[in-house]
Amino acid sequence: MAKLSRRKMLVGGAVIAGGMAVALGRTSDKSGPRNPYFLAMQKALRDANIAQPVLVIDRARLNANIDQLMSDLPDGMGYRIVAKSLPSLNLIGHVRERAGTDRLMTFNLPMLIALSKAMPDANQLIGKPMPAQAVKNYFAALPQDKAEAASKVQWLADTPERLDQYAAIAEAQGTDMAINIELDVGLHRGGMEPGDALTGMMEKIRQSNRLNFAGLMGYEPHLSKIPTTLGWRDRAKNGAWEVYGSALGAAKQVFGENEIKAATRNAAGSPTYRLYKDTDIANEISAGSALVKPTDFDTDLLEAFVPAAFIATPALKVLDQTRLPVMEFADGAKRALNPNLDKTIFIYGGKWMAHPEDPPGLRYNSTFGHSSNQEMLNGGPGTDIRPDDFVFLRPTQSEAVFLQFGDIAIYDNGAIIDSWSVFPASA
Repeated sequence: MAKLSRRKMLVGGAVIAGGMAVALGRTSDKSGPRNPYFLAMQKALRDANIAQPVLVIDRARLNANIDQLMSDLPDGMGYRIVAKSLPSLNLIGHVRERAGTDRLMTFNLPMLIALSKAMPDANQLIGKPMPAQAVKNYFAALPQDKAEAASKVQWLADTPERLDQYAAIAEAQGTDMAINIELDVGLHRGGMEPGDALTGMMEKIRQSNRLNFAGLMGYEPHLSKIPTTLGWRDRAKNGAWEVYGSALGAAKQVFGENEIKAATRNAAGSPTYRLYKDTDIANEISAGSALVKPTDFDTDLLEAFVPAAFIATPALKVLDQTRLPVMEFADGAKRALNPNLDKTIFIYGGKWMAHPEDPPGLRYNSTFGHSSNQEMLNGGPGTDIRPDDFVFLRPTQSEAVFLQFGDIAIYDNGAIIDSWSVFPASA
């Protein structure tokens, strides 16, 4: 190739010569008209005088997802609400009422205390093992008039050592503690596998004056990531159920068949609950994220669910071109190659675990980078937005993202009808 003169340079796959760009591969324009659904939501936010980043839940879509989940469950299968994925007392209360369940899965101390105070009648299964000091702190923080809530908590024990710690706490507190044993059914994130150690834990519970056997929990979200090709997912699923079934067999030997039938046999989560067609292994499933469907849950097993939660944030600045500091000389070439760089939108806030959803075709600028103050988004020539209009994004998950915006705006039938508080961000 001939040597480029000073007026020529190679930039991002285009040769710039005398201000003309010869594209080596032009990206298609992703922009287009706005979705009427989001325009209606934008009007509702304006009517409610909202002008800052806010998490919006579409109540009608939420209800449809709850109904979908409940209709999927086989006869006799219970439903346990995953509190961390729906981190709002109002939201959990709404799901409880519509789903008709009193079962919660709780994952940290602040939420455990808050739920015990607000919903002392709920049965709470701890979703991960709690440090011994956290358990002591729970008993210390629980008001006397809510003491009944403690009797409805199932503490998760993942090792014999953890069980010994809980036994010591029960003795010191002079109270009974219900114990659920965590199983490793293939995720390999800890928990017990069938064998002498697991049977020994069960025997210790049976012989204790303070510990009661509440059941087993086996979590297998990895199954949804395994391709169905050549039966790989089915083999992994069958392997997980064999482990669970062996643990149940050991439990029946120690406690008796009737007690195991009545015990909690928890499994699954949003990604995998639809794999359970009967109650031979599990008699309850846990789910939360599927009800609001962040992008991480766009899977084949959850195709029937609809996104029900969005981040809405005002566009502060809308520019008719994209200019990058110091690299202005390359801006024209980049736009020639990629029309999705025609417009720049700086939004109120940013750096969230979320993907732009509306207006269509918006994307982050990898060169400019992220900002939690004024995030830069780029769009094509058809991007129809003005300053103070709302940009909508879909969270990638709910448990962390929902806690970043204050009260949740509840949208239904074209209006913001309520606001639901969330747990403290420290939770």
